[in-house]
Amino acid sequence: MAKGLIWATAEDLARNRQRVLSLYRQILRSLNSPKLPLNLGARLAKKAEVRTIFMLGSDERSVHNIADLIDTAEYCLSRLKNGLWELLFIFKAFEGLLDGG
Repeated sequence: MAKGLIWATAEDLARNRQRVLSLYRQILRSLNSPKLPLNLGARLAKKAEVRTIFMLGSDERSVHNIADLIDTAEYCLSRLKNGLWELLFIFKAFEGLLDGG
């Protein structure tokens, strides 16, 4: 990302687009893991939360918020891949990003 700029340029957005889409898909796939003790309704609810978070994040134009979204998504994905069931904490971290905190 461009140094010293607060707002993302079109080049920054294009550079991050593939990474964000990849993280989004990987998180959705990880929610289908048999390691997670979720029933169908809970899986669908968590997937809807992830879609909402990334849909709102896709409108983000702040360089720092985009970086925070990517960092949080990578952390969430690493926890999901390890089969650790801490989704409530992870999704609270995402919600904090959306609230600006």
